[in-house]
Amino acid sequence: MPLDRPAFDSLPLAKDGPHGNAWSLFAENDELGMLNLLTPATTSAAAQEIKDGIRVSIDWPLDRISQPMFGRARFAHHIKNKAPRSVNDDTLTFDTQISSQWDGFRHYGYQEEKLYFNGRTLEDITDTKKNGIHVWVQNGGIVGRGVLLDFRAWTETQDAKAPCFETTAITVETLQDVAVSQGTTFQTGDILLIRSGWIQAYNRLSDDECRELAERTNPPAIGVESSEKSLRWLWDHGFAAVGGDAPSFEAWPCQDKNFWMHEWLLAGWGCPIGELFDLERLSEECRKRKKWSFFFSSIPLNVCGGVASPPNGVAIL
Repeated sequence: MPLDRPAFDSLPLAKDGPHGNAWSLFAENDELGMLNLLTPATTSAAAQEIKDGIRVSIDWPLDRISQPMFGRARFAHHIKNKAPRSVNDDTLTFDTQISSQWDGFRHYGYQEEKLYFNGRTLEDITDTKKNGIHVWVQNGGIVGRGVLLDFRAWTETQDAKAPCFETTAITVETLQDVAVSQGTTFQTGDILLIRSGWIQAYNRLSDDECRELAERTNPPAIGVESSEKSLRWLWDHGFAAVGGDAPSFEAWPCQDKNFWMHEWLLAGWGCPIGELFDLERLSEECRKRKKWSFFFSSIPLNVCGGVASPPNGVAIL
């Protein structure tokens, strides 16, 4: 973000646009949003985070959720043998949001105004490739300094209860406490990851419990509080992207639709939202080293006009 970045209270930047927007902050027809904060300088600095060369994938298996939520289709994998040759091809059919995913800027718009990042309309989404995830790939992906806030590990030291399958809102004050307990500080352009413990809890469910959760119309989930304070904190820290291990980065359903994070971050700021990231091993490796920052690299699928994508993400410590 520019050194003289506008204050949160100056939003919206496009005064004739929806609440909270930061349209044209970087350029009139910008399609990268907060990913503009990832520069050669931040990438070079992030590489200094690599100390032991330990590589940790943050992608959950595409077929892990056999009972998809929110009415999404199941993952399908078909192998075609090309006999008489000993050759095989395979075909994958899946919803890009069935497992670990980046929400792109075509995914979620302002619900009342029906506008997407930088004022794009539904016609722009259906008739052009504007705001597609391919733009991220052409710019080198989401690569920089990653920071993990291990909320779930922190709750265990505090003997605090934080149910994962309820609308448990994680406040800014709690995130700050987690950061202090880890000795974690932030830098402009960081890629923020929050481990709520949702994947850990899901892995403990029976098949019947998974099915019951999927059958709920709007399954509640733990996440960051939907509030002005949360948004102000995210803006002031200048994160390039945010993500977590729950189905929605924000606690779900949204607690205050005036501060619906999917609207503000995706359609307003152009800030990618990562969901269902598998942060279990990363949590272990960070705790082992007592260091929660790392080099992070994610190259989404290079689909022109893509709405969302598996992250293909790796943290290197």
